[in-house]
Amino acid sequence: MNTIIEVRNLSKHFGDLKAVDGISFTVGEGEFFSFLGPNGAGKSTTIKMLITLLRPTGGVASIDGYDIVRQASLIRKNIGYVPQLISVDGSLTAYENLMLMARLFDIPAKERNQRISETLSFLKLEKQANTLVKNFSGGMIRKLEIGQSIIHKPKVLFLDEPTSGLDPVARRDVWTHLLELRDKYNTAIFFATHDMEEADEMSDRVAIINKGKIEIIGTTEELKQKTDKPAANLEDAFIFFSGNSLQENGNFRDIARGRRTAKRLG
Repeated sequence: MNTIIEVRNLSKHFGDLKAVDGISFTVGEGEFFSFLGPNGAGKSTTIKMLITLLRPTGGVASIDGYDIVRQASLIRKNIGYVPQLISVDGSLTAYENLMLMARLFDIPAKERNQRISETLSFLKLEKQANTLVKNFSGGMIRKLEIGQSIIHKPKVLFLDEPTSGLDPVARRDVWTHLLELRDKYNTAIFFATHDMEEADEMSDRVAIINKGKIEIIGTTEELKQKTDKPAANLEDAFIFFSGNSLQENGNFRDIARGRRTAKRLG
């Protein structure tokens, strides 16, 4: 497996707070790689550095060989990002939201309609193409957000709490499309979560991060086995390595409110 993301001693400090404290890891092409940790662990800060929204305090990182500081514009052409907060415009239709992103990503005008049609078909949103997004369910909103982030066919897709606020059926639907995306384009999926079940089921590898530091990286089975606890689950592994435990539906307004709350909590 070829490496698509390489991170070495990456850090981000806000005054005396070490939000990310010298972390190192790699991600391979087509890999599902998860950051598992509580709110405030450094998950979102790491993603924001990798997608060039935050400048690192120290260390280096590259995506597809491009440096996140020196070659930020090239990074942005090769990645997609789905944030916690709503990133679609509820006053526009699904088609209009996708057209806006096609223009922002400089997709040639003659290709835009075909690319939008392909994206809507891939996400099974063809029938909702001309529906105002404010009338979408939470699951449909998340799928459209994924559509916005993949319309330029990125090599890496970053997702921050990808199924926050979604019911189980919508969650399953979102992950089905992400798996299909990986299988079709060999896209690496990097996602931050505090959902144990989600990380356990979907990750090729998991990085447990806590207080800005990576405690361990491995497959879920490797992490469970290292606890030496019979029938250990991923939460057992998280507690074993970090000393902490994790705790943990609706329409456009509901999902927006839920994600604002999640964002406010870190």
